[in-house]
Amino acid sequence: MQRDVIDLYSLQSMIRASLEDVFPDRIWVKAEISSVSVKANGHCYLDLVESREGSVAAKAKAVIWRSRYLLLGKAFEEMTGSPLTAGMTILARVQVSYSEIYGLTLSIDDLDAVATLGEQEKIRRETIAKLEKEGLLDAQQQLEFPLLPYRLAVISAPGAAGWGDFRRHLEENPYGFKYKVELFEAVMQGPSAPESISDALAAVSASKEPWDAALILRGGGSAFDLSCFDDYGLCFNIATCPIPVLTAIGHDRDTHVADMVAFSAVKTPTALADVFIDAFAAEDERISSFTTRLRLAFNGKISAMESKAELLLSRIKAADPRSVLSRGYTLVTDSRGVIIKSASLAEEGARIGVLFRDGKLNCTVDGKV
Repeated sequence: MQRDVIDLYSLQSMIRASLEDVFPDRIWVKAEISSVSVKANGHCYLDLVESREGSVAAKAKAVIWRSRYLLLGKAFEEMTGSPLTAGMTILARVQVSYSEIYGLTLSIDDLDAVATLGEQEKIRRETIAKLEKEGLLDAQQQLEFPLLPYRLAVISAPGAAGWGDFRRHLEENPYGFKYKVELFEAVMQGPSAPESISDALAAVSASKEPWDAALILRGGGSAFDLSCFDDYGLCFNIATCPIPVLTAIGHDRDTHVADMVAFSAVKTPTALADVFIDAFAAEDERISSFTTRLRLAFNGKISAMESKAELLLSRIKAADPRSVLSRGYTLVTDSRGVIIKSASLAEEGARIGVLFRDGKLNCTVDGKV
């Protein structure tokens, strides 16, 4: 039986010739970066993928040669605020080439940074729309925030500057307030960040410690460093967390979807520390004001009683019993001689007299001592 046989080199040459016929000119290709590596020689190598229904549907290798990467890489970073990064969707102009040794390669000679930014904004809007449809955008607002949040579960990378800033600012507060703080470690950027942060949130919720709040800290970064905070899965887990979630992602310009669904959001980790310090300071001031008001009220009452007692004592000391009796008044005293009642008897027609007996002054009413 005769077979048609072709050697490998000839096959590869035919494939290369066919591709060059089909793609004689450069074309624009949209794909996601799965990995990127800049070599010592200055060439930038990328693995591009496209996912459909949660699985990889296409994959290709790409390269930006050093002569182009020096310009493209810098221009792209200036426009987007981030270098080419795994997880980023790009629109690249490529020349399709095929090598008998290296196979298919896409040589990139241009990048559309505006398209990349637009793709990220599209993802953000889709996440918002989906959460809004599910009624989750304000789900966290239904939770009750403690008056004095003391037990704080922090989700951050252990070496992150934001975590260090938060802890230092909280511990060195000028009032000496103390808090229970525990770090739940997570990856805070890149493709694995949403799942890692979600796992940390789940750990906080499952903890035996009754945490007052979960805090997501990130010390800032470029738009693409922080794009994970627009991920639907992460935002869903924040919205449905059973305890209040507060975010301090550290971006001054944009509000991420994670900020929108959280119970509260501030710009920086130190500003978030101030939230808890201010809560305790306000309560401390409120208690101090009550103490001051009670002290003033008590002192005022004592002063009034002392003044009344002094006035009564001065009147008693100044009074001449005989003069009092001559004006038609009688004084009633207890067994110790303390006046407990005074009454006018003149209107009743009583006869009042003064009697000295055993060196003591006695008064008589109608002849009775």
